[in-house]
Amino acid sequence: MDVYEAVDSRRAVRAFSDESVPKEVLERVLAAATRAPSSGNLQPWHLYVVIGEPLVELKRRATARALAGDPGDEREYPMYPADLTSPYLDRISAAAAQRYKALGIERDDPDRPMKIAALNSEAFGAPVVLFCYLDRTMGPGQWGDAGMYLQTVMLLLRAEGLHSCPQVMWTMYRKTVSQMVGVDDGLVLFCGVSVGFEKEGVPSLRTGRAGMAETVSFIGV
Repeated sequence: MDVYEAVDSRRAVRAFSDESVPKEVLERVLAAATRAPSSGNLQPWHLYVVIGEPLVELKRRATARALAGDPGDEREYPMYPADLTSPYLDRISAAAAQRYKALGIERDDPDRPMKIAALNSEAFGAPVVLFCYLDRTMGPGQWGDAGMYLQTVMLLLRAEGLHSCPQVMWTMYRKTVSQMVGVDDGLVLFCGVSVGFEKEGVPSLRTGRAGMAETVSFIGV
């Protein structure tokens, strides 16, 4: 699979099979991902790979919180700006409606937040979840570096025939995650990334993207 195919086929999969992912594949991907760029070569990310029984227990604890209507832990950083405006608000609204309708959750369902949280806390059935942390002393530049690192990981996963789903939702249950992976208060959870093979027979979903002309300007050409 070349890089263009990996980029085009990468999408957030929300239905994974229970097929296990070989540890050597994960090691190969994560070893290669160390080449991701970072300002000053700080490599600010701390990644925890959770599989097997620890992941089963983490899912159990997080799902119990979701089904109990637990609003989650206080956020340590905002997922989106409070004053989000068009075109960004339009894009997020359209994507959310499309995404959760495909999962059988209608916008007017009174239990919608709980159902969404429960699906996420199960990692959509994925057998592996990667948790990316950063040191609290890091700034916006290093958060951007972590994003480039995770994109590198997700593209390498595609090269191995695997899919992924980045989930900021895990920050809602950050205390539960931190207890399971054993991190201290010096690190802040950026997000989780569910990893696995896509479940067969489930309709795939590709959310739309803005046209290049909306986001790219050529200067001097």
